[in-house]
Amino acid sequence: MSERAGKSTGAQWFPADWPDRIRAHARGDLVPVTPRRAATVLLLREAPDGPGGLLVHMLRRRASMAFAAGAYAYPGGGVDPRDSETAVRWAGPPPAAWAERLGLDDEGAARAVVCAAVRETFEECGVLLAGPDAETVVADVSGPEWEAERAALVAHETSFAAFLNRHALVLRSDLLGGWARWITPEFEARRYDTWFFVAALPEGQRTREVSTEADRTEWVRPVDALHRYEEGALQMMPPTVATLRDLVPYGSLAGVMADLEGRALKPVLAEARLDGDEVILTWPGHEEFTRRVPGGEAPGGGALGEGAPGEGPVGGGPVGDGSVGEGV
Repeated sequence: MSERAGKSTGAQWFPADWPDRIRAHARGDLVPVTPRRAATVLLLREAPDGPGGLLVHMLRRRASMAFAAGAYAYPGGGVDPRDSETAVRWAGPPPAAWAERLGLDDEGAARAVVCAAVRETFEECGVLLAGPDAETVVADVSGPEWEAERAALVAHETSFAAFLNRHALVLRSDLLGGWARWITPEFEARRYDTWFFVAALPEGQRTREVSTEADRTEWVRPVDALHRYEEGALQMMPPTVATLRDLVPYGSLAGVMADLEGRALKPVLAEARLDGDEVILTWPGHEEFTRRVPGGEAPGGGALGEGAPGEGPVGGGPVGDGSVGEGV
């Protein structure tokens, strides 16, 4: 199903109904839905051998997923209502500081986005950005008890705050860094406002090989993932491609972390217009993703475009439930 349209587009995927929805939007016949907030995490570690540099953890969405099946993305998903619980044990920058960093007016909303990022990372790859106190991180969360907690979170049987409290752990918000923000286009049926974070793999922890939403995981150099994308071997959505490209210049975790404060989190929102019967789709600041679709032709439905955690639309999402890792 992947689209192989050359080096400029690689294995991009866009929903097959986009041309019709874009035309309806241009006519004023389509009312945009409010995007759901989501978070996704670029989990990083330094390569142990070879040419060195950074490795990023990526997941391949299961073929059974309703959206972007077979796409490569990062762990992430939509914000759960319980992510805003004030009972969550917290360390690092307070929610008010995160609200300013994320461009939100409400510190409760910021708390929820950060909590979602940490929760989804644990749910989808078994990595927990939390510790007994503000200076430490839990070293091993691979045992049966932790797996049972992970399954309960995935099944929405418990909240992340309750999970942390049971184990006397604090959420380490200082282990996250804001990296990018993408919003699903206004003409999409499912929309996500997704924040992309970076985090280093905690010492002593390891990622799981699969999850309920991913059938394959791998640590890969950003440049290698991009080469495979350009060859049509990896399907990825525009936000995933763009954030990988941002990582290429960095040779170390220290370099990434040193540049976090200078990164603007201005949202990237795709724009579409009609030129006669042709649909022109652009992402401001990312001209390489521009698509021109002749009348009556789909833009490559079945290949990929980023939506939200797990099944989201193109425009800023994860792998989880249809948003970050999944939405553009």
